[in-house]
Amino acid sequence: MDNFEFSNTTELLFGKGTENQVGEKIRQYSDCSRILLVYGSERIKKDGLYDRVSASIKAQGIEIYDLGGVKPNPRLGLVRKGIELCRTEGINFILAIGGASVIDTAKAIGVGVPYEGDVWDFFIGKDVPKHTLPTASICTIPAAGSESSLSCVITNEEGWLKKSINLNLIRPVFSILNPELTFSLPPYQIGCGVVDMLSHVMERYFTNTTEVDITDRLCEAVMRCIIINGQKTYRYPADYNARAEIFWAGTVAHNGSLNVGREQDWASHRIGIELSGKYDLAHGASVSIVLPAWMRYVYKHDMDRFVQFAVRVFDVDIAFGKKEEIILEGIRRLCQFFKSLDMPITLAEAGIPEDAFEEMADKATFGDTIPVGHFVPIDKKAMIEIYKLCASNTAEL
Repeated sequence: MDNFEFSNTTELLFGKGTENQVGEKIRQYSDCSRILLVYGSERIKKDGLYDRVSASIKAQGIEIYDLGGVKPNPRLGLVRKGIELCRTEGINFILAIGGASVIDTAKAIGVGVPYEGDVWDFFIGKDVPKHTLPTASICTIPAAGSESSLSCVITNEEGWLKKSINLNLIRPVFSILNPELTFSLPPYQIGCGVVDMLSHVMERYFTNTTEVDITDRLCEAVMRCIIINGQKTYRYPADYNARAEIFWAGTVAHNGSLNVGREQDWASHRIGIELSGKYDLAHGASVSIVLPAWMRYVYKHDMDRFVQFAVRVFDVDIAFGKKEEIILEGIRRLCQFFKSLDMPITLAEAGIPEDAFEEMADKATFGDTIPVGHFVPIDKKAMIEIYKLCASNTAEL
């Protein structure tokens, strides 16, 4: 196990009706008189959530400024608009209501307001954020875990570049998680969310660090919970208990507790990010395509770890056959799980042509100068091969 430091400062309020505490919580963390409320669609107004939240905030004497219209693969243009609004109106607290795209937009606005340059500098490594406005969230989509993570991903419409920043500074000061707020999600969003949170655990699980049994076991438990309750949630949308389990699993998957003392990978995410950035594909859908292909490309690097994954997570019997047969059966069962959620596992199923592999691989590796991932560093040539495998994931079904 590697040395580590761990800190997660986000306060979490979990359960029914917790959104009604938002005004009191904002006042606990700030003496602000104005806040920016960031959201995506008008769904939060139609279902009454906006009114409940507004009443709680206004009861604290706080004025609300709206910034709606956040899209999946959140756009830099809206981030810049939010920064300007905060500066013009003297806003010094940001509340996000929605999923990861909304929360990431809020995080980016938060670091952009006190910065004298362009916020995109942070995403291309030109500078590092040193200050931020405090942000908080009411999460309505269990998926990316952005409600307590140190991550923020933004897409620049100029060139459709999708980049991230990762640092403790941008964790929300508090987040509210009420599973009831997810009941109206369409099946596709449920599937994308479940795939995303599973992938977050897998990016930590496939590691070169040895003697990490405690976090191996924690990762395996969370993955099994996601598989079981993800299917329940997909089939029975009004099952509160399954929703609660999957909501908490998504948070745990990305709050940092599963990666302590171990090297992480993140190659699949970087490869998938190029798909979602270029084709505006939902992040979860890009991951369901890339993960099986990445596994097929790298499994010989550490066959024992892949056997462990197949046996402990997907119950492949150790007597199934040779190591390679056990591994391929585990990958096949992962693909079956994705298909049970109606998620794509090939490029064709997502309507993506096979004509931009080199372009995407070049962007991800910065012109083949920086490989992605740590379990097996993936250079441009290797990434192109993985994209080719994304066209044939069904070969293992």
